[in-house]
Amino acid sequence: MKKFASLFALVLVLSLVMSACGPTAAPVPTAAPTEAPAAVETVAATEAASDVLTLTLWVYDDTRLATLNQLGEDFMTEYGVALSVEVVDLSEIRNAMSLGATTGEGPDMIIIPHDNLGPMVENASATEIDLGDNADKYLEPAVKAFTYNGKLYGLPLSVENIGFFYNTDLVTEAPMTWTEVAEIGTQLVKDGKAESVIGLPDLGYNIYPLYTAFGGYIFGRDADGNHTPEDIGMNSDGMAAALQWVKDLVDAGVVSPTIDWEAAHVAFETGKTPFISTGPWAITRFKTAGVNYAISAFPAVADGGEAGHPFMGVQGLVINAARPNVALAQTFADFLATEENYQALFEADTRPSAWMSVFEGATDADTAAFNSAGVNADPMPSIPAMGFVWDAWTNAGNLVMTGEKTPAEALQTAVDQVLAGIAE
Repeated sequence: MKKFASLFALVLVLSLVMSACGPTAAPVPTAAPTEAPAAVETVAATEAASDVLTLTLWVYDDTRLATLNQLGEDFMTEYGVALSVEVVDLSEIRNAMSLGATTGEGPDMIIIPHDNLGPMVENASATEIDLGDNADKYLEPAVKAFTYNGKLYGLPLSVENIGFFYNTDLVTEAPMTWTEVAEIGTQLVKDGKAESVIGLPDLGYNIYPLYTAFGGYIFGRDADGNHTPEDIGMNSDGMAAALQWVKDLVDAGVVSPTIDWEAAHVAFETGKTPFISTGPWAITRFKTAGVNYAISAFPAVADGGEAGHPFMGVQGLVINAARPNVALAQTFADFLATEENYQALFEADTRPSAWMSVFEGATDADTAAFNSAGVNADPMPSIPAMGFVWDAWTNAGNLVMTGEKTPAEALQTAVDQVLAGIAE
């Protein structure tokens, strides 16, 4: 039924376009043509091309560009509608969706990380999407990630989360607890086999599994399951305990107080630290460096305790509600929603697929390990208030590492900064 409705909308849109393009009366020449026939053929071809309706899709990286272009050609063959895919900076995509809500300009569709969704829903620039009969074919957390106030505003395409890496030349088995991480790493430093217990790319996103293992969280959820700024957990006991775990290692001289993304990755790939929490983006550089590694799920605080879980990031297709081609864009979303197309997207990018059968069918060892590490991943909050979290969280970590504030004090300052941002 949904397929029929999409086709009906497509036929209606195309019929309106064609009737608008057609002349109201036969042209009457006022003079004999003077141009060569070749020029006449060129003009005719240009006019014919201009009659083809084109959907525009903006993406923020080029990893799937070739595959999306091929899918666009397939869509053109089946529906007679062209697809123009453009790589545009994510900040420009956000700005275009914000301005387009009032001007009607911008792309017909975008592919974004789900945590950019909130402001687009709030300014009515994103339109609701219907998964129809395919609803049960998607990973539930991926669907939840693009669900805002109980409505779905994005077609989930892929998911990603970080994993716990360990150097197999230094550590034979993945540690089960964060206590073991500290003990193993400290011994390696004392033995002169490592310089740091663990590489820390940041004190926020990349060690979120440490916070969650201790019971920390950023935003709670309301009765409907939506993240809510009414429950900010950044100053919870679990968050403070996790930061204290890091500070204890800094005070012991086995972790640097200077937190740096690049330095942490270099330390791991050169064998100077046995552990790092990072994502699929690091695989290529680690393989190029020749470091022997394995990826595991995250440790718990104690034996038998609940393992830490990372944030889940979801990339998805969002339809611009301000553009005139909403029904046609939904038709493209319906066209895209097949196992074959999702398999093609996965092979182009290797980010785990949001399509359940493709996700479960991944045979690559690294992909399978990331999938296991992200089993209980929490979709990153997409509410606008999340935009105030990152700087506040970073500042809190820095205040603790320099000894200016205790974890509890620094995290309370972070909450105050978030609340101030919300109030503006």
